[in-house]
Amino acid sequence: MPLTPKRLLGFAFASADLLIEVSARGQISIALGAGEALAGSADRALEGAQLADFVAAEDRQLVSVLLDGLEEGRRAGPVVVRLHSQSGENDRAASLSAFRLPGNGGATSCVLSRASAPRAPGPHGLHDRATFETAAVALLAHAHERGLDIELAMIELAGFEAVAAQAGEPEASDMRARLAAVMRAESYAGASVAQLGEDRFALLREEGESAQDLSRRVHRLLALRADQDVRPVIQALGAGADMPADQMLKAIRYAVDLFLRDGRHWSPPSTLGEAFQLSVAQTLARVGALGRRVEAKDFALFYQPVVSLDGPPQLHHHEALIRFGDQGAPFPMIRMAEEMDLVCALDAAVVDKALEKLARTPGLTLAVNMSGRSVSKDAFVSQIKSRIASYPELRGRLMFELTESAAVADLDAADRRLQTLRALGCDICLDDFGAGASSLAYLQRLHVDVVKIDGAFIRELEHDSRGAAFIGQLARMCGEMKIATLAEMVETQLIEDVVRKAGVQMAQGWLYGAAQKEPALVPALQSSPPPTAAPARRRGAVDSWG
Repeated sequence: MPLTPKRLLGFAFASADLLIEVSARGQISIALGAGEALAGSADRALEGAQLADFVAAEDRQLVSVLLDGLEEGRRAGPVVVRLHSQSGENDRAASLSAFRLPGNGGATSCVLSRASAPRAPGPHGLHDRATFETAAVALLAHAHERGLDIELAMIELAGFEAVAAQAGEPEASDMRARLAAVMRAESYAGASVAQLGEDRFALLREEGESAQDLSRRVHRLLALRADQDVRPVIQALGAGADMPADQMLKAIRYAVDLFLRDGRHWSPPSTLGEAFQLSVAQTLARVGALGRRVEAKDFALFYQPVVSLDGPPQLHHHEALIRFGDQGAPFPMIRMAEEMDLVCALDAAVVDKALEKLARTPGLTLAVNMSGRSVSKDAFVSQIKSRIASYPELRGRLMFELTESAAVADLDAADRRLQTLRALGCDICLDDFGAGASSLAYLQRLHVDVVKIDGAFIRELEHDSRGAAFIGQLARMCGEMKIATLAEMVETQLIEDVVRKAGVQMAQGWLYGAAQKEPALVPALQSSPPPTAAPARRRGAVDSWG
């Protein structure tokens, strides 16, 4: 087929490894360039074949949607797609862009350049929120380097999931797959879109097209029936000037938070720069509110039992867990306290409440969490030493669990502070062992009394024989160091049997009871009489419980 001036014009916008023209029926009419390297076939051999035959099955619908969405005079892409290889290679991929000239019989000019094979982070190649926020920062930096103006678009398709569910299988699966392909086709590189929840999506895209035009095209490409009226509502904010990665991440998180809260009714900031400024103001307000709550001790302690596995499960002590009002997991508040240097005050306030509870409850023994930031400060340990000294009758009934949520820089100095607390009769537990990269260094350098094995290892013991071997080796190693072991997230009798056989001495988890407002015996322990005093501590500890 001759290269007419119009066809040459269609390729003029490209600098690529392979140029092809695709007819309205998806057939390749012209192929020029590195066809062998990209598609595994010589250029002329490509001509007359279907473009879909050279695209990996998982990306064919993406390419189909990309071309279906093209109007005359418009450009689409680039999107990175996997290429089908008859040789069985799986890492062949190309960046595909397309352009449809007016008056060219519906043909589409496409350019393909070598690219790294994209990794599908989730179902249908969509990100979840966490991976999207991280990927978006890198993609925005890449786009800025190329001089592209990118925006963050939020899309709500109210009612889509209900329509899909009513359709039944397999139509519902086909509808969801097509929706994912439509979203990917509209996103930067075809790989920057996240499903944030039912009917809500976020994606990066090049600026220039109105939200109304994008909404109409998305609606058309979804190919829903007339009675399946789902109208996309799209709002966007520009990336604006280049920003440091940490600021960009905070801006994106702030924007996503607002969208998830308000949906189609949200009023987005004009740019991500403005979103960052608003996020800073919001954070400062939260820090102020958190500081006031800490100062007023405006939080509650919940209590989860920890049992001894020396014979039938017997109550050993309770872990005191912090709760802020009606909020869910307290970790975001604790993380903010660490980042804003409020965690020492928070840890001290928790100790105050724990000591008051111990004074009111004879026979109770409590473990409280202590951040790595707190144990890194002499002032904190001095403050705690003074408070514990006010309750000499409670000696041996307070335990500290050192968390790895904030890293300890100077382990030798931290160990000296921990020994000050141990001398007061407080056992030290190394929390979440195995979850962080520093766990072995902590165990080697810090003199502790208990190692709490991270629940991620324990939960898998029902299905992972290697995990049981690991737990057994850890228990033996700790035993040689005269350190007790504690398994958290013990939720079934089978898991208890495994950790008991491995030599673990204590356990904690739903099998024995969830955290409660008041420390009390749970049904699984009711057959054993309540202890009149705290159980004896294992041999080798500094002092005894009770």
